[in-house]
Amino acid sequence: MKSWPWYFQSGKIWAIVCLSAGFLLTSIAPLGAAEQVVDSPVISTDAIEPYLSPTNGLGSWIWTTNTFDGQMCQFWRTFEIPANAKIAAARLVMTADNEFILYLDGRKLGHGAEWHELFIFDLSQILFPGHHVLAVEAINGASFAGMLFGLRVDLADGRLIEVKSDQSWKIVPEGVKRWEKRTEAQPDWHEATIVAPLGGSPWWTQPLNVDRMPSLLPIKVYFWQTGWFQITLLSLCSFVILISLRLMAQLALHQKEHWLLQQERARIARDIHDDIGSRMTQLVLHGEVAQSDLAEDSKMRMQLDRICEEARGLLSSMDEILWAVNPRRDTLRDFAAYVCGYAQQFLKATPIQCLFEVDPEMVAATFDLPQRRSLLMAIKETLNNAVKHSQATELHLKIQWQRQRLIVIVQDNGRGMDLTTMKPGRSGLANITQRMQEMGGSCQVTSQPGNGCRIEFGVPIKPPRRFFRNWLWKPNLFSGPTRNPQHLPSNDPSQSHDPTQC
Repeated sequence: MKSWPWYFQSGKIWAIVCLSAGFLLTSIAPLGAAEQVVDSPVISTDAIEPYLSPTNGLGSWIWTTNTFDGQMCQFWRTFEIPANAKIAAARLVMTADNEFILYLDGRKLGHGAEWHELFIFDLSQILFPGHHVLAVEAINGASFAGMLFGLRVDLADGRLIEVKSDQSWKIVPEGVKRWEKRTEAQPDWHEATIVAPLGGSPWWTQPLNVDRMPSLLPIKVYFWQTGWFQITLLSLCSFVILISLRLMAQLALHQKEHWLLQQERARIARDIHDDIGSRMTQLVLHGEVAQSDLAEDSKMRMQLDRICEEARGLLSSMDEILWAVNPRRDTLRDFAAYVCGYAQQFLKATPIQCLFEVDPEMVAATFDLPQRRSLLMAIKETLNNAVKHSQATELHLKIQWQRQRLIVIVQDNGRGMDLTTMKPGRSGLANITQRMQEMGGSCQVTSQPGNGCRIEFGVPIKPPRRFFRNWLWKPNLFSGPTRNPQHLPSNDPSQSHDPTQC
């Protein structure tokens, strides 16, 4: 029988096989354990080889010259990525004894607090061509201190950029503000000191663990966070504020002018009453005295009688002027009262009976002089036409307040008219319509032969904005203590000839 060689017959062959397998497992196991800690982005096949060992590319342990417990050391360094370069992969590996905070271009990337471990950062998506600033804030808890760092950037064209912990790093003194964003080193920033090489005592030769930090993504800056948008928005807001202040100043000035105009109108009303009114009354009295001294058939007596009648008519017209000028009468209630008094006085000498219907809840809103003057003239023209042409026996005057509009209706039971055959401009209707349109109002005429005539006037009235007016403008801001002309005392002489007081 043929015998096997001695090395096949011996148990040594199994020992050799076991030793070989153990050697392979020993060299591969640490790498596999480290790489499987956390899932990482896929790296191309060409870039796998440089990253097989986490300690590849690390520099030396560095620190400042003096070391003490509780010390904080600030490391600073810059590096450059060529323009138009495309980054294929970028990995940063570091640790510090005892804690560290890592910054890139002023952005905090992460921190670590265990010097027995390595921390890996994937910078592939946040690095770009240009100048970059690396900053590390390290804290020594007790005893020895050091910082270990290694950055490798692989470019698509095969070039390689490496940054390691060595004497090229600068130590930033404490108290420097925004040092992690500085692009240039200051003269008082001295070089770092190498305290031990990689694997040197008292630090490890192989880390206990490798921590793969979360993948970092570029910071998205939306358009409203950009400087140009914020400057544009600030400029626009400033422009709007300036325009608003200018409009407020104009409004205050306009209110002041309006207030002064009201004061002047009150003064004119008093002057007309005290001066012209009293003189006209004296003129009538003197005429009546002189008339009584003459014979009944005297021509001079007839002339004086005509003069006295004209003077009385002038006093009556002056009553209307005083009512129009007096600012205390710039309300809808006073207007309604005056129109009713005028219609009653005007139709007293005619066979027409006047019926009044006034809204009892008539607001006390301001009715400006131009509007009430135009509306009064239109009503007077309507009453005059009714007396001349309608042959009516009854006239209905209705004044209402509806939806921010003053409605005045004049309706008679006269003979009416055919609007389709009426010549343009007849009976003053064209003038009335034009007058109402100029003030933003309306005039509607409804009439049929034998069914009387109905004329409706509508005038928009805006209620006063007292809150904004009082807030934006106060009279005492421009002058001394004065009285509002709309609140004159009850003994104001400008009221003496007001027909609404009858």
